[in-house]
Amino acid sequence: MGKRGSRSQSQLLNTLTKKQKKHLRDFGEEHPFYDRVSRKDAKPQICQLTESSDSSSSESEAENEPEQVSGYHKLLATLKNVSEEEEEEEEEEEEEDSVVDEAEMSSEDTDGDDNVEEETAAESTEIRDDVALLADSDAKDGEGLPGTSQQESPEEFTDIKHESLFSLETNFLEEENRGSSPKASQDTFLQHVNKELKEKEIQAIATNSKTTHQLKWPTLGQLVFSSKFQKLETFKPPKDIDLETLHLQKPLESTWTKTNSQFLSGPQKSSPFTPLQKELFLIMNSYQDLFYPERTALKNGEEIRHVYCLHVLNHVLKANAQVLGNNSRRRSQKFGVGDDDDFRDQGLTRPKVLIVVPFREAALRVVQLFISLLEGDSKKKMIVSNKKRFKGEYGSDPEERPPNLKRPEDYEAVFAGNIDDHFRIGVAVLQRSIRLYAPFYSSDILIASPLGLRTIIGGEGEKKRDFDFLSSIELLIIDQADIYLMQNWEHVLHLMNHMNLLPLDSHGVDFSRVRMWSLNNWSKYYRQTLLFGALQDAQINSVFNKYCVNSQGQVAVRNVPMTGSISHVLVQLPHVFQRMEAENLASVIDARFNFFVNKILPQYRDAVMSHTLIYVPSYFDFVRLRNYFKKEDLNFTHICEYTQKSGVSRARHFFLQGEKQFLLLTERFHFYKRYTIKGIRNLIFYELPTYAHFYSEICNMLKATSRGEEATWTCTVLYSKYDAQRLATVVGVERAAQMLQSNKNVHLFITGEK
Repeated sequence: MGKRGSRSQSQLLNTLTKKQKKHLRDFGEEHPFYDRVSRKDAKPQICQLTESSDSSSSESEAENEPEQVSGYHKLLATLKNVSEEEEEEEEEEEEEDSVVDEAEMSSEDTDGDDNVEEETAAESTEIRDDVALLADSDAKDGEGLPGTSQQESPEEFTDIKHESLFSLETNFLEEENRGSSPKASQDTFLQHVNKELKEKEIQAIATNSKTTHQLKWPTLGQLVFSSKFQKLETFKPPKDIDLETLHLQKPLESTWTKTNSQFLSGPQKSSPFTPLQKELFLIMNSYQDLFYPERTALKNGEEIRHVYCLHVLNHVLKANAQVLGNNSRRRSQKFGVGDDDDFRDQGLTRPKVLIVVPFREAALRVVQLFISLLEGDSKKKMIVSNKKRFKGEYGSDPEERPPNLKRPEDYEAVFAGNIDDHFRIGVAVLQRSIRLYAPFYSSDILIASPLGLRTIIGGEGEKKRDFDFLSSIELLIIDQADIYLMQNWEHVLHLMNHMNLLPLDSHGVDFSRVRMWSLNNWSKYYRQTLLFGALQDAQINSVFNKYCVNSQGQVAVRNVPMTGSISHVLVQLPHVFQRMEAENLASVIDARFNFFVNKILPQYRDAVMSHTLIYVPSYFDFVRLRNYFKKEDLNFTHICEYTQKSGVSRARHFFLQGEKQFLLLTERFHFYKRYTIKGIRNLIFYELPTYAHFYSEICNMLKATSRGEEATWTCTVLYSKYDAQRLATVVGVERAAQMLQSNKNVHLFITGEK
């Protein structure tokens, strides 16, 4: 009778819930709801699955076949069965009724679903999966392979069902794909991973000075090539580009053109890439580190996401094809024949790519792109496990968004969809199949937010922490880096400090297959980092310069802003820029505070200077100012990102009516809410904004309550020589240079002159 027929009666009873057992005792048979909907191959027994999966029938057939399972996994399975039985005995009947009702509703909803995996899956498996998903506790979903308990919290779902289907150790390269790999002399992927660094080169990095070279490209503009290794490779983009010369892995060469067609119009239709994508991909495909600080959600965000997803899949498919091809070669050879060094094709752990994105919506779009690039027009149906669950957890309901919200276009683009910032998901890719919610150590690609990674990595002294899955990351993508400045930049620094460290556990790796540079702990010199953001910032630049040590070199886009955001100020307003002096970067914070308290604030203490808004980018500066204002008993109110909605309303009302003379406002509040503050007559920028367009936005708020008081409006801006980048984005690079080099400490600009 096969695997299921051999199970004993007691084992079957253990899989039944309390309500199912009661129905069996009362009627002598199982409830008909749990029978197969389709009468084909009807089987009266129920198989209780603990994970939800939207997969094809080929997956369920593979699960019925005997598999070689390790003793450790068998032990985990027995422990899991015991915990399930204990939890089911503790369940109340009201909860079980709600489970069945929800399962019936979900089974009706699936009838009209168009998912590929639902078309090929057996209907009975779908219903049983839904019932098991709803009935099982979240804690049981988190159990899985060795290592998952460390990096996944108990409430998270991890798919351990399709382990054998996506295992690199037990699968082999399909016949149709054999021989498709290009030669090492042509393929940049093989050139990169097969490159052998020497011990003296690694030792010389500490003493070598960075060599740089500048080039100007047609679309990207000014590029700075740099490297600490002896050989600095620079190149210029060709006028025309052919997909065949890029050596894309199947099926990407055929699917890319269709997936990317939305960005191609007019004369660009003849090319597979837009001009921006072409130049970005040439750098990516050369495996050099890249910093592109002009990525905006409103203009080119999706265009860039498409091209780095192509690079990610190309890298993963080539790496996995190399492993599967060597599996086939080892199987065909006799035992003891051949050199083990010929098969060194992987790292110390399986994850190869880490994509850091700020919100779940971004992760959803990345996965959808992966599916589009793998699927294409193929007649062969593609397997995407847990796709339905993924859409439910990472998608969003348009009706949940409150109506009549008037926000700038860039705000709508950044905060579209599901904006939860605590998530992480493992993705395994094998030929034309994708496994979502894969355990981290069985994943090829990890997609996570900085906060989601921080809770796994943990801190010094914490009992449960894990960062071994970062040991063999070959491709790191940090997208929308500027948003992390508004979240918590410490999480990004914490992540970078734990990249490519030697793992504390072996995680079942076959050391005869591990590349030598990975065993030598040189992985960071082979890791390619792609950094995308919307602005030039000192903290982002620091990460790129300090943590990106790729042996292929680094490429940074360094275009200077010729015009500043001050040109977008529409109101007639005098802007007084006051330069303060600081001995070094560490003393800037104290110097700014003392300058403000001693020179600026006394000018505004008079009751005549009411309705004064003080814009503070740093939360730490905000707390310092708030405490000082309280100590001096000044008439003020404040709004920060942690202020409750009622507190915000009261502060805005008091400020508008003039009951409070000062309003302290943080930049992060403005970033997340973008409220229009009414009643402003005097503006003080305690520090230049992180985003240049925030300067003009805040200044234009003056006209929100215009009552013919334009002549009394004032704007004061504090800056130092260490604010050169931000100053250039506000007033333009030429004016910024003059202001920093001038003997005068006060500079006046007037906008909106009639």
